[in-house]
Amino acid sequence: MKASIVDLRYKMNEVLKALDRNEKVTILYHGKIKGVIMPVANAKDKNKKVKNHPFFGMTENRKESVLEELQDLRGPRYSDI
Repeated sequence: MKASIVDLRYKMNEVLKALDRNEKVTILYHGKIKGVIMPVANAKDKNKKVKNHPFFGMTENRKESVLEELQDLRGPRYSDI
């Protein structure tokens, strides 16, 4: 798809639909190519769930509660030293 600057301003919805169809969008300014917008290569990963992320549940074997772990990370407000 080719789109001018005016198209980007007034017809952005059509440009986004073209990207959803995995089309490249060529940006024209005064009839000359200024750039190309390409769809994301891993668009199929949009439906990934958080629970499948490798960092989800990385501390499940710890015995501390979330509140206790946060207090350890934050530390005391004032030092008595």
